[in-house]
Amino acid sequence: MRQHVPEDTVFWSDIQHSATMASTIEQPCYTLINATSESESYNELQLKMDLEKGDIKVKIDALKKVIHMILAGERIPGVLMTIIRFVLPHQDHMIKKLLLIFWEIVPKTTPDGKLLHEMILVCDAYRKDLQHPNEFVRGSTLRFLCKLKEPELLEPIMPAIRACLDHRHSYVRRNAVLAIFTIFKNFEFLIPDAPELVANFLDIEQDMSCKRNAFLMLLHADQDRALSYLASCLDQVSTFGDILQLVIVELIYKVCHANPSERSRFIRCIYNLLNSTSAAVRYEAAGTLVTLSSAPTAIKAAASCYIDLIIKESDNNVKLIVLDRLIALKEHPTHERVLQDLVMDILRVLASPDIEVRRKTLSLALELVSSRNIEEMVLVLKKEVAKTHNLVEHEDTGKYRQLLVRTLHSCCIKFPDVAATVIPVLLEFLSDTNELAASDVLVFVREAIQKFDYLRPLIVERLLDAFATIKSVKVHRAALWILGEYAVTADDVQMVMSQIRQTLGELPLVEDEMKRASGEKSEDDTTSVATVQKLVTSDGTYATQSAFSASVNIKKAEARPPLRQYLMDGDFFMGAAMGTTLVKLALRYLSLVSDSTRQNRFCAEAMLIITSIIHLGKSGLPSKVITNDDADRLLLCLHVLSDRSPEIISIFSQHCRHALSIMLSAKAEEEASIIKAKEKPGNEVQADDPISFLQLSSQRGDQATENVFELSLSQALAGSRRDGGSKDIGLGGATKLNKITQLTGFSDPVYAEAYVHVNQYDIVLDVLIVNQTGSTLQNCTLELATLGDLKLVERPQPVVLAPKDFCNIKANVKVASTENGIIFGNIVYDVSGAASDRFVVVLNDIHIDIMDYIVPASCTDTEFRQMWAEFEWENKVSVYTNLTDLHEYLNHLLQSTNMKCLTPVKALSGQCGFMAANMYARSIFGEDALANLSIEKPYNKPDAPVTGHIRIRAKSQGMALSLGDKINMAQKRPQKSCGQ
Repeated sequence: MRQHVPEDTVFWSDIQHSATMASTIEQPCYTLINATSESESYNELQLKMDLEKGDIKVKIDALKKVIHMILAGERIPGVLMTIIRFVLPHQDHMIKKLLLIFWEIVPKTTPDGKLLHEMILVCDAYRKDLQHPNEFVRGSTLRFLCKLKEPELLEPIMPAIRACLDHRHSYVRRNAVLAIFTIFKNFEFLIPDAPELVANFLDIEQDMSCKRNAFLMLLHADQDRALSYLASCLDQVSTFGDILQLVIVELIYKVCHANPSERSRFIRCIYNLLNSTSAAVRYEAAGTLVTLSSAPTAIKAAASCYIDLIIKESDNNVKLIVLDRLIALKEHPTHERVLQDLVMDILRVLASPDIEVRRKTLSLALELVSSRNIEEMVLVLKKEVAKTHNLVEHEDTGKYRQLLVRTLHSCCIKFPDVAATVIPVLLEFLSDTNELAASDVLVFVREAIQKFDYLRPLIVERLLDAFATIKSVKVHRAALWILGEYAVTADDVQMVMSQIRQTLGELPLVEDEMKRASGEKSEDDTTSVATVQKLVTSDGTYATQSAFSASVNIKKAEARPPLRQYLMDGDFFMGAAMGTTLVKLALRYLSLVSDSTRQNRFCAEAMLIITSIIHLGKSGLPSKVITNDDADRLLLCLHVLSDRSPEIISIFSQHCRHALSIMLSAKAEEEASIIKAKEKPGNEVQADDPISFLQLSSQRGDQATENVFELSLSQALAGSRRDGGSKDIGLGGATKLNKITQLTGFSDPVYAEAYVHVNQYDIVLDVLIVNQTGSTLQNCTLELATLGDLKLVERPQPVVLAPKDFCNIKANVKVASTENGIIFGNIVYDVSGAASDRFVVVLNDIHIDIMDYIVPASCTDTEFRQMWAEFEWENKVSVYTNLTDLHEYLNHLLQSTNMKCLTPVKALSGQCGFMAANMYARSIFGEDALANLSIEKPYNKPDAPVTGHIRIRAKSQGMALSLGDKINMAQKRPQKSCGQ
């Protein structure tokens, strides 16, 4: 393990983390030193002269060069004795710091494993430094002794290490405890009474950092002594420092899991730590409390602590982590009932400005809300809606408004009783400039007006009030459809017609526009205007000169009514929607009013509006001419109003609403299936299943008593099953075998293979190395490098392999983004007595698949179009396959890319010779990937392969290219069916 270096250790500017890979031997070390690339070559003789006769500054520079040379794998015989004679006696602190690093890296043994005689002198220097009057020299020496692996060097100085426990300075005492702990852990025979010694030290120590180190040692070395100390000061735990409290929480957790009967003894202490001043302690205490007790009071206390942490912490990452803990808490059925009472406290988190925190908070609150607190939740959401109106428009303000609309929508569908109070608030959004929020409101209104009959008059009334203030053409079009479908009384029909006339302007449209263009429209266009001109005088000052001119004709940019403006902008799809709405209104008016005069007047007015739109579209006045489709639709509307055949009337008056009801039912079924897929399957126990005994099984299924430390460790090592479920347990071995990559050949002197395990943000390579020779391989080192957005965390340490021996080496690689990466490298080793110094075996490349980071996701059509327009990287891939069925190719593509098809199944059903589908996926790093599939095949050639192309869009170039490469690879595989 790599020893943790605390912040109070002093380093100099040359020491930093090295991200480069060297092809040299690496001894086990704790400090990485970066050598500058422009380092000059060193003269060994000159170095010895500098170390022997130079002043302090020269000796420091020479010592640094020696350290760099040793790290580079160079051997400098004789320099050890020179340093012992001429550098070691110096009292300069910088030299002493450098010497500690030098003693750490210098070889201390002969080739046959015996300790060098010179190290006896070094050992005496250690002893003197441990008795040095300066506390920093003592403390840094003690820290260095934690890294020594030679018991022969440690044995003579054990009395000096013990004596440091009584030093006056806390820095020396806490490092002395660390040194004793490390020595006891590695070489127990050197200090067998260490637990007793540290326990006595703990009883009299006052400094918190020293007590923390001592308690940590007892926790790992002698748990009984740690428990007895904790029991003696249980009432004082809340007064301890946070570093000691964290260790106490860890001890209580381990003890209570090992011996559940101890829970009652320590659970009160955990309750007290929930009120600690340290956020870290409260977080750990809440997590421990949840695992130790499933009592409602404990769950409520832990959840309240989590909520308080989220509200008070400023770091968004912390907020998201703690929110995830709350969401995980909800997964347990008994805990969910407790959390339902805390919904209003959870909503306090909405004060955070981060959109992701707000999204998770609203999602959690929506899942927990019940009929008892739905009204209170709606009131809070209404206040949040009002706040967004007063805020300055920001990028996330519109998204937050959209989130609030969707949450209120879900609340109303889940609890219809609150719909009457929510709808008036939501309809205020129709006049919003943010089209996303207004569109979501219309989606909600459409569903509510279909499902809740008693709310229809209220919705129609409010929608008519807001109709004139709508600013978006899409929202206006949807509002027209709703009003045309659900205005069911004669008065409502008349009011809708008057709103359309009002927002369309005077008829006929062409004549009115001609008047407006010729200036005959308004008498107020002639205006007296004073023109002001700014001049510069001869002395450089400014002066103004005004000239008053009368009767200057200036055309004011008079605003047109909204519906007419859409038509003048060339959006005649709006005109077609208006024509359909007018037909529905007219047909319904005919059935509601028996007076033929009024009937004819209404129909004539509707036909006048439709003909005016057609005339305007062909007049050349709008910016775009009306399309043939829109003109045909409007002519059909005129035909329907004149003929009034029963079949057409039934289509306009009944089938449209029926189609909406089918669509809403299909959407509800899809949402129910998604929710069901997320639910954890219940444990079905058969009569002949074996009984699991707690004492006999380490892997137990009880979530409440599960050791989360062990669980997280096992998950980190074994990973999550992507295909999940108990049915696949038997196939676990086969799945692992598929992830094994052979790195060398069977005839190579060293055989290597790697098991590649991809976690969420890192890759673990478990490399098996086998020595196939009859010689001992010394300093056998696995050297790795990466290509792509991958980063090697730390280089593996060298090992010694006996003849025919094997070992496992693990390496961690950090992943920063979603793109294909390559890991490559070699194995380097020495053979004693061989003519060559080093032997190298080059490894095969390991290709990291993008599919390990991509998961299917879903989004709305609006969001898909918006992202499609925003994303700048596009990759067009041609379809080249031997598959002959369009649906078969789509399924094969979805399986190969982990994407989800957003196009409904009904839209893809049938055989027409071509297919277009939208696909969407999201990476674990939050990157979106969009794809549009356009394929076809000759309808009269059943055996012809599918042709076409796939367009991929992503925010980053790597994502688009990697996904395209994956599709190309999947197409090359000869497949006749997806099932094969």
